[in-house]
Amino acid sequence: MNKTLMALALCATAMLVAIQPARADSGPPKVVNGGFENGVAGWRTSAGKNAAVSAQAGGHTGAYRLTQQAATAFRAETRQTVSGLRDGYYTLRAWVRTGTASQSRIALKDCGSPDAATFVPASGSEWLHIAVTQKVTRGRCTISLGTDAAAGGWAEFDDVAFAPGKAMLSVKGADTSSLPKSEANGGRYLTASGKRADALKILHAAGADYVRLKVWVDPVDGYNDKAHVLAMARRVKALGMGLLVDFHYSDAWADPGKQYKPAAWTGLDYAHLKTALYDHTYDVLNALKAQGTTADMVQVGNEINDGILWEEGRSSHFADLAGLLNAGYQAVKDVSDRTKVVLHVAEGGNNGLFRWWFDSAAANGVRYDVIGVSYYPYWHGTLGAFQANIDDIAARYGKPVLIAETAYPFTDAENDPLTNIITSAEPYPNYPATRAGQTAMFRDVLSIVQAVPDGRGLGAVYWEPTWTAVPGNGWDPADPSSGNGWENQALFGYDNRALPAMGAFAHQ
Repeated sequence: MNKTLMALALCATAMLVAIQPARADSGPPKVVNGGFENGVAGWRTSAGKNAAVSAQAGGHTGAYRLTQQAATAFRAETRQTVSGLRDGYYTLRAWVRTGTASQSRIALKDCGSPDAATFVPASGSEWLHIAVTQKVTRGRCTISLGTDAAAGGWAEFDDVAFAPGKAMLSVKGADTSSLPKSEANGGRYLTASGKRADALKILHAAGADYVRLKVWVDPVDGYNDKAHVLAMARRVKALGMGLLVDFHYSDAWADPGKQYKPAAWTGLDYAHLKTALYDHTYDVLNALKAQGTTADMVQVGNEINDGILWEEGRSSHFADLAGLLNAGYQAVKDVSDRTKVVLHVAEGGNNGLFRWWFDSAAANGVRYDVIGVSYYPYWHGTLGAFQANIDDIAARYGKPVLIAETAYPFTDAENDPLTNIITSAEPYPNYPATRAGQTAMFRDVLSIVQAVPDGRGLGAVYWEPTWTAVPGNGWDPADPSSGNGWENQALFGYDNRALPAMGAFAHQ
């Protein structure tokens, strides 16, 4: 047989395999040649004349991968229909990489429900795994691997798997702690079309289903205290949203670089510190419960890499830190045993830190329900390092993972006299500080959390999406004239309108 006839025969075989229904006695239907070790056998491809679609050497695990690429702008789709399916939810997973955000995707189509897709994050040379879930109601479903790219675009896919089950987020949240102060100082919030509305209602309408609120003990400006948390909680619960309460155990900001005791606690010895922490935690949460707004989750400390309540609670004294954390845990459970306790550590791409911290917590008997993570991509490592870490800690400790803080800028321009914290035009490679870049990064962080195996990726909280540049609502609670270094990472633009990135809250 000559080479032309052989190629035609192989193509015909591939077409037949791609639409072959699963045998009734063969168990759950599976993807044919999901690792592309047999070239593109079992798959069908449609592509423009400029596109090159082929199996190439250098797979994620095996010898080969699927590559879609071209020197000029192109569109390509490689697909396979799996049939013989029982009705129910199914999830497509794949390892992927590409050089440009928002050009490539994996999707489930023609399943009897609206098509669903997950975009491929722009990870460059790093392999990432992503997932998409769909409900099958017609006995078959089409797996689609697609790219719609500009000149020089490319995408790679490997280890494609399709199986019953869901990979969906249960928390798509927003930390709106600064909102009451913004509103009191004249802050205005508009829908994307320009209609003035309650910022919480705008976020909720976009798909946000959780709100995170921080608590300070005796703040100098009177905000982020018990009274304001109670008032905000009523608004949150009236919208049917979940409530995450974030105890800082300080009078002002607490984070990895500062965990200063509240002024009222500075003279207490260790035993009395534990009592004060328990009493404060119980008091706030019990007041929330009494007004019918019981917290759904609670952070015992904020970004506690180096502990809480320095010096007694530093992580270098982990046994003492454990005692303080367990006092907070007990206070939470004494108010409501259904409330989940989160332990929150920053540097989401630093697996060594997380292993050390949570191994130490286990060795010292610390009790908790959820691992909280901060991941700011311009500070905390690559998307690949982030994914490797959260996948590892979810499996290692058998706990769900919540991204308690994340954000990204939509511009590098300023909107008040204080220089912004992030000023780069491209804080992370291939994600410019633009509206499109912000949208893609928030969406792709959610996709990485969605893909955590065994359903242990709870979701993510966008940090301070309502903290716009409003005079009087600055960084320093002790200085009313201080500016805001965060306004270019809010989800409301400098015209006060909701930004496109808010649409990521609709992520499945």
